[in-house]
Amino acid sequence: MPDGPVDDAAVLDALFAGSSQGMFLLDGDRKVTRYNPSARGVSGLPSGDVVGHDVRDFAPDVEPEIGHLIDEVLATGEPLRGRLLRGRSPSEPHRTMAVEVALFPLRGGPGVVGVVEDVTERQAAADRLAVLSAVHLTVGATLDVQATADALVDALVPAFTDAAAVDLLDDDPAGAAPPSGPLPTSVPLRRVAFAAPDSVEPVRRTGDSRPFPFPTPYTQALSDAHARLVQVTPDDPWLATDPDGFAALLGRQVHSMIVAPLTARDTVLGLLTLYRARVDAFEEADLDVARQAAATAAVHLDNARSYRREHAVASALQRRLQPGVTPRLTAVEIAHVYLPESAGGAWFDVIPLSGTRVALVVGDVAGHGIEAAATMGQLRVALRTLALQDLETDEVLTHLDEVAGQLTAADSRDGHPYLATCAVTVYDPVSRQCSMMRAGHPAPILVDPDGSPIGVDVPLGPPLGAEEGAAFLPAVTRLPPGCLIAHVTSGLLGSEGLGDGDADAVHRLEHVLATPSRPLQELCDTALYRLTPSRYDDAVLLLARTGCLPPDRVADWTLPADASVVGTARRLTGQQLAVWGLDDRVFTTEIIVSELVTNA
Repeated sequence: MPDGPVDDAAVLDALFAGSSQGMFLLDGDRKVTRYNPSARGVSGLPSGDVVGHDVRDFAPDVEPEIGHLIDEVLATGEPLRGRLLRGRSPSEPHRTMAVEVALFPLRGGPGVVGVVEDVTERQAAADRLAVLSAVHLTVGATLDVQATADALVDALVPAFTDAAAVDLLDDDPAGAAPPSGPLPTSVPLRRVAFAAPDSVEPVRRTGDSRPFPFPTPYTQALSDAHARLVQVTPDDPWLATDPDGFAALLGRQVHSMIVAPLTARDTVLGLLTLYRARVDAFEEADLDVARQAAATAAVHLDNARSYRREHAVASALQRRLQPGVTPRLTAVEIAHVYLPESAGGAWFDVIPLSGTRVALVVGDVAGHGIEAAATMGQLRVALRTLALQDLETDEVLTHLDEVAGQLTAADSRDGHPYLATCAVTVYDPVSRQCSMMRAGHPAPILVDPDGSPIGVDVPLGPPLGAEEGAAFLPAVTRLPPGCLIAHVTSGLLGSEGLGDGDADAVHRLEHVLATPSRPLQELCDTALYRLTPSRYDDAVLLLARTGCLPPDRVADWTLPADASVVGTARRLTGQQLAVWGLDDRVFTTEIIVSELVTNA
């Protein structure tokens, strides 16, 4: 753009015709006489709503006041450049825009040329960086928990959110820290800090200490230590857990929120919750900001706490009972919910097997406490060891029952004539064959790609350790790609007995899974909201979406029983791996194939 006043009509014509930016020609009365209709922000407005109107008529929410800036340029004759303005988009009122404005006076008479550049995305990124910078600069100036929490919410409100709350576990009288890993959803949290304009009321008041309603995004974040971005609508099922308490959210028109666990060294200290009622809802990029702010604050909060040995030992044992990181599988997608409510028996595992097969395991040890947790760890290690031997499913469960029998004999379990229940599914993405077996446990739930339940009768074997010489019979079926396999514990189904659990809960879970194309973690959360599992028992939901290996990713050859074919087998293997672009695996694989064929 020129440095001074504009008086060349040809220049204006060229600018208006070729500019991708917003161009506006205003007369001495600040009315638009010409504009670029393709500019973002006005592209959807009729020409009659712009031409002949004051800028404030079609962009009334721009801050600071645009009219004052135009008056200044008209009065002084000096151009104005690079002024950042914010406000609702004239053509998209649900969206806030950030624009850089330049104003140039016309030399031939009273009037102004305005150039408007949309910098919304760039400014949003800069604003997020500024928020994180403020958090790093102000949070953690002292080792006082209250001061750290107050500094955190003050750094986030109002620059990033309309309201922010910090809820923490109460300090143990002996100065011990909370156990590592996720927290039970029944644990009370105390509101230690809250910041918001006077027009926004908190869900709970500062100083209140009580558990959050269950199940809700708050308890989910406590259970799996994952931050959540939640779009709030009046018909969300979790709002029904405490209608009076959540009435403030709906009454103040909160439409989106972020619940982020305050986690340090694998320990959940509490929750950071952010609420927005402004025009722009939270986005995924905002979730990253919340995670980083929570992580920064959690480190400083953790520095003010000490660990108690007994809690550390118990929590370390609980962590070992779960697969630390769910493995990435070739043709199966996995997600899970694990609620260690009773510090006891529920467990699960995902075990990759040879030939891209996978074993899905869910079990439940009788009893509660450290003894049940220790037994759970023994059974999980034993089952994983047996599964990796490539035994048939019934052999795995038979040997596991023998291990359970030995543990039962060595450990008297008052009131429990058995040690544990268990269900095992082995899925082969090559043949799409699914083999299922159970020992006193609820049967796996199968849903086809259209959302309809697949009825498979999985014989109910006795619980592990209940009787000597128990027999376990598998159920085998062939699944199309895109099916869901759901393993649950009785705690999720609201049942304390053996067998298939509460039939109504099973039907409700099938209803949730009737849209199998939804993200698996979303299905897990929704299932938890719908089923409202027991608060007095551990609960597990393990979901798997089946896939298959296409024919061009599988190769097999039939060779004669002759030692001379060893070289042929090596050559065929090398050629196939080259086709698949796995040349770096040729040498090792040829050695393995040679050994296998020679032994055969």
